[in-house]
Amino acid sequence: MNEDVRLTAWVRGRVQQVGFRWFTRAQALEIGGLTGFALNLDDGRVQVVAEGQHENCHRLLAWLCSDDTPGHVDGVTEIWDTPRGGYDGFAIR
Repeated sequence: MNEDVRLTAWVRGRVQQVGFRWFTRAQALEIGGLTGFALNLDDGRVQVVAEGQHENCHRLLAWLCSDDTPGHVDGVTEIWDTPRGGYDGFAIR
């Protein structure tokens, strides 16, 4: 189950103004092989889009749901899809 996938996750909680996007990018780079971005939304959530091997995306999702993130995560909603490409690395938007 190592095919390439696209993970889109919306993270709820106290996840803005706590370095959440920066740490998400750092975690994606540490996992390796992921492209995409982390973006603050107007409603207080952070949207994370990651493309890469299923195992690596799942590792990032597990981190997003863990107690190791900055701030406080109340919940994560995720959608899995086929990759669309077009990302150069993993960005903070």
